[in-house]
Amino acid sequence: MLQFKTIIQKFDKQGEKTGWTYIAISREQATALNPNVKTSFRVKGTLDQYAIEKLALLPMGDGSFIMPLNAATRKGIRKAKGAEVFVRLKIDSDPIQLDADFLECLQDEPLAVKMFESLPKGHRNYFSHWIESAKTTSTKAKRIAMAVDALARGMGFPQMMRARKQQKEDLGF
Repeated sequence: MLQFKTIIQKFDKQGEKTGWTYIAISREQATALNPNVKTSFRVKGTLDQYAIEKLALLPMGDGSFIMPLNAATRKGIRKAKGAEVFVRLKIDSDPIQLDADFLECLQDEPLAVKMFESLPKGHRNYFSHWIESAKTTSTKAKRIAMAVDALARGMGFPQMMRARKQQKEDLGF
């Protein structure tokens, strides 16, 4: 298990990663964790005492990686940019199960199925995780409908989320 202390960082301007909060994983740390791997991979462990699993380390192109920290993770560790965090990581090879309700609804829309199957596995997981993170059944149902509709219109997850954000802005939310 890889263990180290690091400072939580946030991108100012970094293309699609602008505004992301993350921790950096050096080339040496990544090599110790998963030798000779240059592509994204999942890890589990703890950030301070907060348990994590199925979090992706994303390559930065120079052998180093980042671990994005979403709002739920930041809330769980009760820390933000500039704070120190104690990290314990190991490879997470447990398979990710896609949401069964989503997969069932997806089958009713052939164009959505075709688009979904054309996506890389990680992008399919984004849809499923977003749907499963809903706190109520009504929110989950709305997210399933939105995902199936977006996929039927040829949108991936990032395009769907941008369209959703734009729609809220257009309505004044």
